[in-house]
Amino acid sequence: MWPAAVVCVFVWCFAGTAFPQATETPTEAVRETVTQVLRILEDPSLKHPAKHAQRRRMLEGIAAGRFDYAEMSKRVLASYWRPLTEAQRKEFVEVYKSFLSDKYAGRIEDYTGQKQDVGYVSERIEGSYAEVRTELRSDKTTLPMDYRLLLKDGRWSAYDIIIDGVSLVSNYRSQFQKIIRESSYDELIKKLREHSLTPETKSKP
Repeated sequence: MWPAAVVCVFVWCFAGTAFPQATETPTEAVRETVTQVLRILEDPSLKHPAKHAQRRRMLEGIAAGRFDYAEMSKRVLASYWRPLTEAQRKEFVEVYKSFLSDKYAGRIEDYTGQKQDVGYVSERIEGSYAEVRTELRSDKTTLPMDYRLLLKDGRWSAYDIIIDGVSLVSNYRSQFQKIIRESSYDELIKKLREHSLTPETKSKP
């Protein structure tokens, strides 16, 4: 049997490394990000169509600080992620970032301009993983939006968003894999780029 002192030291070391300490709670992390996103979407000076590209870049900047797009990309491509080269992986993360930020902002934007608020319903933590349940509430309806987060380097980062019960990762995984199977990875990148174009870009020949 191991001496009691050795066992105590082992347990202490394991406890100190198994679950890194966060500098904020998962709810605080989500609240900070949502508040910044709403501030941009509700800014009258950014609502004109000519400001769409600028607004999207601002939203991408906020999301990039909180969303783990590399982790999202691995999960959404699943087995199709492994064969990609490093250059292809970087390309996919960038294209997927633009695509997803538009979709995410679009769902929240539906609730701006109305009497609305954000409710932070609950928080659940299991080791380095957490889920924060929120609700976008307007005077007409309520949209559940839950965030799944992973603790890395002391920060909670989102790796999936559940909108009205539908996981973005699971939903897009099936769509993306279907495109790759029936066509190719390059075709998927092409489609994502097309859906991520700004109105100004789309209007150009």
